[in-house]
Amino acid sequence: MSHDILAIPALNDNYIWAIVHPEKKTAVIVDPGEAPPVIDFLDQQKLKLVGILITHHHWDHTNGIEAILQHHPASVYAPSNEKVILCDHPVKGGDTIKLSAANLQFDVMAIPGHTLGHVVYISNHWAFTGDTLFTGGCGRAFEGSPDQLYHSLVELTKLSPETRIYCGHEYTKKNLQFAALVEPENMKIAERIHNTDSRISKNLPTVPATLNEEFLTNPFLRCQEPQVQQAAAKYCGYPLADNVAVFAALRRWKDEF
Repeated sequence: MSHDILAIPALNDNYIWAIVHPEKKTAVIVDPGEAPPVIDFLDQQKLKLVGILITHHHWDHTNGIEAILQHHPASVYAPSNEKVILCDHPVKGGDTIKLSAANLQFDVMAIPGHTLGHVVYISNHWAFTGDTLFTGGCGRAFEGSPDQLYHSLVELTKLSPETRIYCGHEYTKKNLQFAALVEPENMKIAERIHNTDSRISKNLPTVPATLNEEFLTNPFLRCQEPQVQQAAAKYCGYPLADNVAVFAALRRWKDEF
């Protein structure tokens, strides 16, 4: 029986992800930044919550945990080296999580940079990337270095190109506007902007996207491309030594965008 992955909009632009097994009537929730929409969803769909997965400690990914557990007790999985409220299953890169009640298994990968303990949960060609890899962009290096964040993204690019990226925010449109600034002649970016605008006009999520789409349109995964390197060097006003320097320049440029 296949699973359904549903977006629960929260806060201003967050996505809380619900992985639902329709036959078993179970759900796993990823990064609940607030409780009411999750509680309403579980109650309306008459689902049993069997686990909460947390990618990193920021409040807009964890704030709903306590209230959700009061209504729907479940195990909470979170990075072992970050303080996350009510976490009873600390995880680290290389771990495997088995949730038999939901017929699910996740591999955990450490992807530090946005925060030092950030992890991604991978299963069935899905990747729940939190605030590290966004559709069309990437997160800021709040706690880690640009070098750390770049190499975390490189690790994610080793997944199958068909992997679907489920990130934590609806940032796609603005990310692609920046991508078009970096690569104005990239027609794949123009095409994706058109498709993104179409989905937004219908009040539909622009997430997920495949990793292959990101390879073609996300500048932060294209630091090896001459056009991206030239644009980053032009922004800086001096030559850039390697892909990490290109990435760091792109991240500074995006911070100002």
